[in-house]
Amino acid sequence: MNTTTLRDVVLLITRVAVGVVFVAHGWQKFTEWGLAGTGASFDQMGVPLPVASAWFAAIVELAGGIALIAGIAVPAVALLLAADMLGAFFIVHLGNGVFVSGNGYELVLTLAAAALLFAAVGAGRYSVDRLLAPRLPRVLTGQAQ
Repeated sequence: MNTTTLRDVVLLITRVAVGVVFVAHGWQKFTEWGLAGTGASFDQMGVPLPVASAWFAAIVELAGGIALIAGIAVPAVALLLAADMLGAFFIVHLGNGVFVSGNGYELVLTLAAAALLFAAVGAGRYSVDRLLAPRLPRVLTGQAQ
């Protein structure tokens, strides 16, 4: 296996793994807590515009996770996911230390970093982006000019 193929396989595996986590968190906001419950929870945590923020987080995490898994518009989607996680980092988790067991930031920071990496490098060869690359603006696919 050459270096380029290995890179694309690693990107695929990582995109799917990170995407599954985002899908689970978005799905949880819709189904387990409901958007009203998520908004109420965000309000208690001091999140600005808690209802709108709940909608944003749920949609971005669910749809963004699906897009990551499929490899659709990955750089653009990844920026939205990173923004979502950085908001959680600064607004909710930063003051609680590192560990997630104490409501710390380890998970949201890791997810933000992974999303930023995808924004920078794109989805890789094994993605819908690669199939559509000739028809999509380069900023959406992350493909080299």
